[in-house]
Amino acid sequence: MKTFVIRRGIFAILTLWGITVVVFGLSRLGPDPLLIYVRDDSYGINEETIQQLREQWGLDRPVHIQYLTWVRALARGDFGRSIASQRDVLTIIGERLPNTLQLAAVAWILAVFPGIMLGVLSAVGRGSIWDYFARTIALIGQATPAFWLAILMIFVFAVRLDWLPSASKATADELFTTQLSHFVLPAIVLAIDPWASYLRLTRSSMLEILDSEFIKLARAKGVSGRAIIWKHALRNALIQPLTISALVLASFITGAVFVEAVFAWPGIGRLAVQASLDNDFQVLAGVVLIFGVAYVALNFLADVAYAVVDPRIRYS
Repeated sequence: MKTFVIRRGIFAILTLWGITVVVFGLSRLGPDPLLIYVRDDSYGINEETIQQLREQWGLDRPVHIQYLTWVRALARGDFGRSIASQRDVLTIIGERLPNTLQLAAVAWILAVFPGIMLGVLSAVGRGSIWDYFARTIALIGQATPAFWLAILMIFVFAVRLDWLPSASKATADELFTTQLSHFVLPAIVLAIDPWASYLRLTRSSMLEILDSEFIKLARAKGVSGRAIIWKHALRNALIQPLTISALVLASFITGAVFVEAVFAWPGIGRLAVQASLDNDFQVLAGVVLIFGVAYVALNFLADVAYAVVDPRIRYS
């Protein structure tokens, strides 16, 4: 187990290093970040000032020196300052990150528990009307574009029926029910695809386990059907859903960009969109790096959890 964790940890470190290279490289392949200072509203900023700003931000140095300087700063927890707002990038991200984590947590709960339970029920009732219904709904959930679903739900539940708020996040001084209502639409849109994935994955795993020899032996010994399903079959069938749980949570964090944009949710996804529009490469690089770290860390936890549940993985 120790060797397995060390090996996965080395892979995670190498992946993080690759992410820093890609993020820095992409930030330098785009337009000149200092173009933000020479837009139409920059009040006649001159070339001398542009050169001073270039020296201030270190953009006049060789690219490899810029990269090493940036990595050293990251190691100290310094993500730089926003070109657009002149604020510390880590402070800006810290203000938005809790909102994204809250939305991701609610969406994860909506995806995991209903998805697994419906997958179990679908497998137990294989070939029934309920099984076909659940599989059809799951297929529709995976095939429906999330951005289209978001707009449709806003139109139906916020505009036509006026049941739920259409956008933004409630303030902390509002009622709990009001705050919760703001989570409903974005969380459902974010959870619909992983929910369908959990349902189909749990169903296929359960069917494989229910047809295995040790389940037949348990039935022959007179073990009750409920104990076979919830104690023996589900425990073994949860290996695959458990493996993707951390990855699903990471995808919620990294994939909330369009959901936060549509619902005007004040998270880091919307921050990334605004930073790209402002050509603020410091903020954009910081957000992408946070996304990458979250994905790698949760992927590492998924690998470790998989090895704990199934010891065979440690020696593969």
